Amino acid sequence: MRISVFGGSQPKEGDTAYNEAIELGRLLAERGHTVLTGGYIGTMEAVSRGAKEAGGHVIGVTCEDIETWRKVKANSWVMEEIRKKTLEERLHTLIHESDAALALPGGTGTLTEISLMWNLMVVESLHRRPLVLIGDGWQSVFDQFFTGLDAYVSAHQREILKFAKDVHTAVKLVETRE
Repeated sequence: MRISVFGGSQPKEGDTAYNEAIELGRLLAERGHTVLTGGYIGTMEAVSRGAKEAGGHVIGVTCEDIETWRKVKANSWVMEEIRKKTLEERLHTLIHESDAALALPGGTGTLTEISLMWNLMVVESLHRRPLVLIGDGWQSVFDQFFTGLDAYVSAHQREILKFAKDVHTAVKLVETRE
């Protein structure tokens, strides 16, 4: 499968979050999956590194908007770069070119990726595919969302999202398509 991995740009080499992202990339590559990331720093870099070091194929989806805002280029673990002009085009590629997506902890960008992909599946603009959110943080955020806005989010919409406590569980969920 082609699996997009969303996650934050803040983690640095040596951080627990960075190491977990390396492990996720490794696990995906060892199972023969192609990994797509945002292509830059933080967990995007770590996932790319883990996948490449395990012999996998790594695609980085980059864009002019990000590089104008933050002076970065594709990380050195990216093997194939898909370059877009806008952030919207970048998000479209990460979502539509994947067979599944995993979300590591992250900030507003990661939340945007999750929300957009989820909503596209809700309105059936995107064929339903696994969308797995990793870690207690996402579980807590969405539990609060579901509780506070219960009437606005149906059971059918909620069941699209899957939650995994760690990267090992997330890979199992993607592969079993539970």
